Amino acid sequence: MKRTQNKPANDGLERQPAEQLPLTRKNFLLMAIAGIVIVVGFLLMLGSGNNSGEFNPDIFSTRRIVVGPTIAFLGFVFMGVAIMWPQKKK
Repeated sequence: MKRTQNKPANDGLERQPAEQLPLTRKNFLLMAIAGIVIVVGFLLMLGSGNNSGEFNPDIFSTRRIVVGPTIAFLGFVFMGVAIMWPQKKK
């Protein structure tokens, strides 16, 4: 099979124009930010557990049972928004 110099071989694959792609660069940037927010929420839930036989009141801190899960949940919601963010119409 002889190839011409003007036409590269595509082996049956056609490249779509950027306007037809479902996700744009902005979508990926927003998803990365949402992923970082989710990780921050999970990091806020970290802490030492109850290692010894005595009670550790830190396991019931507001940061670990309210703030961390709320930030992680908002990150998941923002991830959905980032995926569905509309493209600009030209």
